[in-house]
Amino acid sequence: MATLALVLGAGLLAGCGDKKANAATQAAARVNRDEITVHQINFVLAQQRGVRPEQAQAAGKQVLERLIDQQLTLEKADELKIDRDPRVLQAIEAAKREVISRAYLERVGDGAPKPTAQEVQAYYDSKPALFKDRKVYNLQELAIEAKPEQIEGLRAQLAQAPNIAAFVETLKAQDFRFGGNQAVRTAEQLPLQHLDAIAALKDGQALAIPAANGLQVVVVLGSRSQPVAAEQARPAVEQFLLNERKRKLMEDDVKSLRAAAKIQYMGAYADGAAATAATAPATTPATGAAPAATSATAAASAPLGGGNISKGLGLK
Repeated sequence: MATLALVLGAGLLAGCGDKKANAATQAAARVNRDEITVHQINFVLAQQRGVRPEQAQAAGKQVLERLIDQQLTLEKADELKIDRDPRVLQAIEAAKREVISRAYLERVGDGAPKPTAQEVQAYYDSKPALFKDRKVYNLQELAIEAKPEQIEGLRAQLAQAPNIAAFVETLKAQDFRFGGNQAVRTAEQLPLQHLDAIAALKDGQALAIPAANGLQVVVVLGSRSQPVAAEQARPAVEQFLLNERKRKLMEDDVKSLRAAAKIQYMGAYADGAAATAATAPATTPATGAAPAATSATAAASAPLGGGNISKGLGLK
């Protein structure tokens, strides 16, 4: 992103004749009495992902136009004293708390050591379905709405059905609500905790996965081998493991802060709040890697087509 900022800065300042003025202000535009600077544009661009250096000039111009619109609305809001609205003040304070808290946790995460080559190789070797034996799957997926007490019955009916079409007819006959689709998905687009089970399926076989609203059925219609070599996977695995270490450091730090603090729940939150806090995972921000998920566990628990391993490993 530093390269992007340099390219953008050079592009926006090119063609301006007064070099002294450029060096002094780094201004990209003046809106009434206020200037919008290259640094402001670079900051916005730094929050965006996937902008390549050759796209910097065009992206910078788009950001500048948005900042101009923002400045105009801010000036009008100032005239109307909107910043004194209690709801606005509350939102500003909440945003400030979030930004400062996130910055602190990210600083904690910065202390995570980079994984060694041996650790990266060990992770690669431990996930053959994701790398060495990676496949591209042609899947049929069914999302079935069901009550918890109906799940085992549905599993049994799926096991007894001669094919998925027969199982679908059973669902219709019993008035189950369900939706289906067919998709081609790579190994890293599947939930990690179910990947080995899906990889073991033969064509035509199905896997039943508990879901928030019932049951999800995944049928492997076909697959083809598309392995990923260790060297190709290395950068993504290294980043993924580093993100995991950062996340763990952040969670441990929040737990230690809680343990050292005196926290008293009051009012409507007094009953059961402490027990809930003890079992709830610590909230930690994303570590800033692009693309990256903060946790393989989060990816693993997501439904098919939702959060997935590719966000954590960056494989395509």
